[in-house]
Amino acid sequence: MFDRILSFLKDLPSGAKTSRLQEDDPRVAAAALLIHVMAADGMCSADERARLKKALSRAYNVNGAELKALLKAAEEAEADAVDLYAFTSVLKRNLDENARAEFIRLMWEVVLSDGELHELEDNLVWRVAELIDVDTRTRVAMRQSVQAESGKKGSE
Repeated sequence: MFDRILSFLKDLPSGAKTSRLQEDDPRVAAAALLIHVMAADGMCSADERARLKKALSRAYNVNGAELKALLKAAEEAEADAVDLYAFTSVLKRNLDENARAEFIRLMWEVVLSDGELHELEDNLVWRVAELIDVDTRTRVAMRQSVQAESGKKGSE
């Protein structure tokens, strides 16, 4: 699952190298949404967090202080956001249709990684999909694909 996140994050444009990460950086927007969906059910395990760190580290070849800066920027952006639009608009501008659908797949992988589908997580994926123009059929197909690969069940 996190290899797919790694592959997806590597394909995000990173723009010019700057010492200060901004929430309009697609890497920050993607990380913030993944952090948000990880915590949507009220639980964020140390294992989930460690795997996310590893994926971000490998995707952007960042470690130590750089990785901490990316995570901090994503966490701060997520905490300061009043809605999802701040992040989804960045992804919509920077990703084509297939990449947006793949991002929804990644969200499902994060949601289903703990073996449960909580209604708040399901709702969050639905809202993000709507905001980045991923249709219902694609969203459901992505969930079913992730469930089939992982053997986990959830409801629509």
